[in-house]
Amino acid sequence: MERILDLRSDTVTKPTAEMREAMKNAVVGDDILRDDPTVIELEELAAGIFGKEAALLTISGTMSNEIAVMVYTKPGDEIVVFADSHLYNLETGGISALSGAQPRPLKSDSGTYDTGELGEAIMPPGVQRARTRLICLENTFHLNRGLAVEKSRYADTIAIARKHDLPIFMDGARIFNAAVALNTTVADLVSFCDAVDVCLCKGLAAPLGSMLVGSRDFIDEARRMRQRIGGGMRQAGVIAAPGILALTRMVERLPEDHENAEKIRSGLEALGIRVDRGGALTNIVNLDVSSAGWKASPFADRLNGCGIKVKVCSEHTLRMVTHHDILARDISFILDTIGNALRRR
Repeated sequence: MERILDLRSDTVTKPTAEMREAMKNAVVGDDILRDDPTVIELEELAAGIFGKEAALLTISGTMSNEIAVMVYTKPGDEIVVFADSHLYNLETGGISALSGAQPRPLKSDSGTYDTGELGEAIMPPGVQRARTRLICLENTFHLNRGLAVEKSRYADTIAIARKHDLPIFMDGARIFNAAVALNTTVADLVSFCDAVDVCLCKGLAAPLGSMLVGSRDFIDEARRMRQRIGGGMRQAGVIAAPGILALTRMVERLPEDHENAEKIRSGLEALGIRVDRGGALTNIVNLDVSSAGWKASPFADRLNGCGIKVKVCSEHTLRMVTHHDILARDISFILDTIGNALRRR
């Protein structure tokens, strides 16, 4: 079968042979009863990597995000989110449906809040107002841009959160990519956060799973919330085993994905296509084909016919995400195919 280069997301990676073997041989037990040694090993590993007291394995980043909101809020409370965040846009209204809380979305192009707008978004006490209970961040920021945000840029947000005694939750689905781009550790990057989510299947090549990390009390309550929404698992060691390899084997190879993404950006620019250069970039390439006289959807169809899958973001923009299954030798083929598509218009 002809090989397809799938650049739609880094979630499309297949588990490695080592992961498959680990799944087959995993020692398992009943995780709800806290009897699965492989899950316990994974959770202790994740907590240590992030410098937090405890961790919880969940099925997905969406589940981790929603559990965090459930822990920190009650029905009728309010949380502050980015208007372009995954938590606000791509979780089927889970904030209101599962927590009974309402989001207050604020616009951002950089992955940080405007200090004045954030300060005004914190609701003062009042009989007619929802109570602000949580400030949410996202790093990397924006699913179609993948911008890494330096910890120093959160200083004003941290100050406002501390002033109002509000916890900070980080949706860090691709936080390892951010740490690689910024030449730091995830523990340092999220040291100010009360809780953090990281996906094991975005960039780290595990078949599924997410880790939610925070204080021991937070994780104890998060475990209850996971059970409430049907996320309790039994012999979950088969999921945890590839997760352990994701955290111990796959992080070190992420720079390769970033290098391949930069090669694609530079190659696209040489072909006359605009790419996003608006921040610290990771493994996501955002390109605008309007300068080449194309719209995104027909251009994606053209590439798909040549064995390359990309994601349409808007009328003129597309997303390409490099990952474990996109090799360095594939970059020339990708760029040559795009060049041929432009010439055949």
